[in-house]
Amino acid sequence: MKNYDAVIIGFGKGGKTLASELAKHGKKVAVIEKSSKMYGGTCINIACIPTKSLVHSADKRKYSETPKEQFYKNAIAKKDELTSLLRNKNFQLLDDQENITVITGEAIFLNDEKIQVKTSEEQLEITAEQFFINTGATPIIPKIDGLEDANFIYDSTTLQEREELPEKLIIIGGGYIGLELAVMYANFGSEVTVIDGNKNFLPKEDQDIAQEALKVMEQKKIKIISNSKVESVENQDDGVIVTYKESNKSNSVFGNAILLATGRKPNTETLGLENTTIKVNDRGAIVVDDSLKTTANNSWALGDVNGGPQFTYISLDDFRIVKNELFGDGSYTKKERNNIPYSVFIEPVLSHVGLNENMAKEKGIDYKVVSMPAAGIPRARIVEQTNGLLKALIDPETNEILGCTLFCEESSEMINIVKVAMDAKLPYTFLRETVFTHPTMSESLNDLFSKVE
Repeated sequence: MKNYDAVIIGFGKGGKTLASELAKHGKKVAVIEKSSKMYGGTCINIACIPTKSLVHSADKRKYSETPKEQFYKNAIAKKDELTSLLRNKNFQLLDDQENITVITGEAIFLNDEKIQVKTSEEQLEITAEQFFINTGATPIIPKIDGLEDANFIYDSTTLQEREELPEKLIIIGGGYIGLELAVMYANFGSEVTVIDGNKNFLPKEDQDIAQEALKVMEQKKIKIISNSKVESVENQDDGVIVTYKESNKSNSVFGNAILLATGRKPNTETLGLENTTIKVNDRGAIVVDDSLKTTANNSWALGDVNGGPQFTYISLDDFRIVKNELFGDGSYTKKERNNIPYSVFIEPVLSHVGLNENMAKEKGIDYKVVSMPAAGIPRARIVEQTNGLLKALIDPETNEILGCTLFCEESSEMINIVKVAMDAKLPYTFLRETVFTHPTMSESLNDLFSKVE
């Protein structure tokens, strides 16, 4: 039996940052990670970092004379080298600390105070005063006839491990992850088909934004099949036949690889939570209060596993909440977290913060709306990326910014400027009058907010 002051299950962004903080306060900490391939968490190993590396490489292919198959192999190798570097760095960052022990193994709760850890060499029982669960999320596998027996089936993790570029790629799911990978593989040279169950393309976005994004997809010859349901998959030669129903008519399409991009769910099924007083909701997410404490007296849940937005920066902010409760005055909770931005790395990048028109109408919130095409921005002309649309909602009484969608080059940087203005409750005139450098994409915020009447 081993005892620690704190046990962190999962080596994600929130957990690893918390481990260092606990150690700094003299706590004896154990970090349990199921896989040696996941030190540092989802973002570093299978999500944000590797996918953005591939997005960057894919965008550069148009300047290369290397055959697309070899170019893709080179991009995969470059991605693997980057993730390996970051994974090892993250391992050493914790394991080199005197008060932290990293244990590679699978943790299962035996009760509220005790876990069992199965490593490759032994089985341990560990007790602790506090437990922090940071096990992330796992892909949702849809129930499709023939899927279990089919070859060439991938999720967003395993597709990145494939060294051969698929000639024909079928993506099941038209959400943000699916579309990001659709653009990436189209840029690598694959023929991409997206089968989307939604009636409208990008239904969470305003339709003017969605239509601009759809136009970009069509320019890249990505085929979007909306309002469709996959009925079955079947092996055929060097690929898979996917049969789907569209408008009550069955159709089929052949692919050399199938990507399941049907969402992710909290990774709680193998934790043995049924042996504890820790509750989960109907989606499998751990139930937490505003300070991220679970229904057990001695445990917290950080990151995707608690059912919040699935972003690494939310996991980091979860760390701030827990840190504030443990070592501060407890004043910072989920209630104080507002205006969460996101970026989808299609081409150009689609970024958003706050409300869009659909949300404002649903909530009955009055607003003014302004928009402008990205083609009107000098910097967009310089970098030859004129696709897109910029849009903002303004409170007509307070002049504060209610929300902003930027579908344009460098929007992933620009959206953070808007978020800061929103958090500070500054009027839109602040961004209208701010002096930006020229020629930049940021200066387009001057022009966008100058359109408010």
